[in-house]
Formats: sequence, structure tokens, C-alpha cells
Amino acid sequence: MITRFDKLQTELPHPKNPSPNSAAAVQELLGGKFGEMSTFMNYTYQSFNFRGRKEMRPFYDLVANIAAEEFGHIELVAYAINLLLTGTTERGDDPAATPLESAADARNSYHFLASGQQALPMDSQGNFWTGANVFSSGNLKLDLLHNFFLECGARAGKIRVYETVDDPTARACVGFLLVRGGVHIVAYAKALEKLSGVDVGKLLPIPDISNKRFPEAARHEARGLHRILFQFSPEDYPRAGEIWNGTHPEDGSDLEVQVGAPEGFDPPDLDAEPQLTAPVGPDIDPEMFRDVAMRLFPEVDPKRKARPKAKSR
Repeated sequence: MITRFDKLQTELPHPKNPSPNSAAAVQELLGGKFGEMSTFMNYTYQSFNFRGRKEMRPFYDLVANIAAEEFGHIELVAYAINLLLTGTTERGDDPAATPLESAADARNSYHFLASGQQALPMDSQGNFWTGANVFSSGNLKLDLLHNFFLECGARAGKIRVYETVDDPTARACVGFLLVRGGVHIVAYAKALEKLSGVDVGKLLPIPDISNKRFPEAARHEARGLHRILFQFSPEDYPRAGEIWNGTHPEDGSDLEVQVGAPEGFDPPDLDAEPQLTAPVGPDIDPEMFRDVAMRLFPEVDPKRKARPKAKSR
């Protein structure tokens, strides 16, 4: 089971220049072949399908812990996309004024025609994410090798999106993901070494550029976030530390497992887009909502008596 927190794993600034084309580029990090949907679903299904857990428990715990973190990465990228889309069409309640005219020139019209200027599980070209991206062979060595490759491919994608979009919202998101994705790369490298004796960590970094070259990533590494593996559950999946230990292959810093979720940040409250009737249209009577709220929460209206509780039989 998953415990969900109404927090983001890093703080996202509001965009300086909201842009649907920037949002489309960031979509690659959500629903692309190497996006967060793929990492999340790969590790989630590998953890569901894991055989021989008793004998190989540290490997199971490692994959399960990383899968739990990936859920938050999907959330983070979706919010970055939503912020980049907010305010990019003309706000108003007159459909005859063609308020979505600017969407005709957007790279991904689905953001406007199939959603309320919101993120969707698709790549930068509008192709929806597919379960065909999930690899779960059942062979531990093969799955770990795949995961190492997947994270390295994801890192390449993050770097290219960073080089494509200069808005602070996108770069804050990408910088954080470069650091946390780097943790997962090292984790799978160490798991492969533990299983096979082969030190694939000598290949790092892949691609051949340090996270320290990206200011939004460097600040997270400066506080040691690149050497921490999170164990989200206070009691479950405790043996990942049997793999995640020793030193970081790039800077020699000591690795550690932190029990509990990382520090969280309040997610942005997205502005309404009335031209898309998101969340409601202009013909909705606000008094209707007020009446529904009073019936659901009578304690907010001192003149209204609470409904009597049903008697148990």
C-alpha cells in the first residue's frame, strides 16, 4: 500500500514566461519512453512480480523503495507542466471571443483540446505513454541491468530538456530530478556489483557531464541529496541499506539511508481557467455550491442544525 502526502519533493517557482511549447518539452520527462511514468511503472511491477524475496530481500527492498519515490516524481513533473500551461490562453467566459486561439500554434494541442491546460501521460509529441515500456523479465540481473540503462537514458533526456527550456519552473524540476535520478543510477550500479561483482559504477557519469554543471542540481548536491536513499516506510523495506552503502562513485561521499519521507513543499494552487470551464463554467450558480457546502458541512453555518446521526441497529 502507498501512503500519500499532499506535498511535492521540491519547491517549484512560478514561471517567468508560461509557454505551451515549454510544457510540451517537459512532457517528455513524464510520458516519454525514459520518462517518470516508465521508471515508476517498471520498478513498481518488478516489485510486484519479485520472486524469491526471502533469499534476495535487499534487492527487493531497493527496487520497492525507488518505486515509491518515483510516484512523487510523476507528481512533480505534472505540476511543472501545469504551471507552464497556466495563463497561456485568453481568460474569459465568452466562447465567441476565440479565447483558445493561441492554442492553434501550440506544439501539443491536446493540452487545450483534451484537458484543461493540464499535464497528460504523454511524451513531447503527444504520444500517450504505454505499458509496452514496462520491462519485468523475472531475472534479477537482467532487470537491474535494464533499470541502470533506463535511468541513464532518463538522465540524457533530462539534460536535453534542461538545454531546451530556460524557464525557472522547468529547470528547478529538472535539476532536482537529475540529482534523485542520479541516486537511482548509483543504486542499480551497486546492486549489479553486489550481484555479479562487476563495478559498472566506473562507467559513470552517463552521459559524460557532471550534475555540478547545472546550478539547479548543484544546490541539491551541496546539501548531500545525491547520497541519500529514502526508505519511505518507517518499518517496511528496511534492507536496502545492505546495498546502498559505502561511498559515492563520483565524489567519494558516504552513502546513507534515511528512514521516512523527505522534506515536502506545498504544491501550487493552480489558477482557474474559465475559458476552459476549469474547474467550472460561467453558467453555474454559485449559490448552488454554497447550498451543497452547507448541507455537507453544516457546522460552518450557525443557523443550520446538523443532521442527526444514524442509529446503529
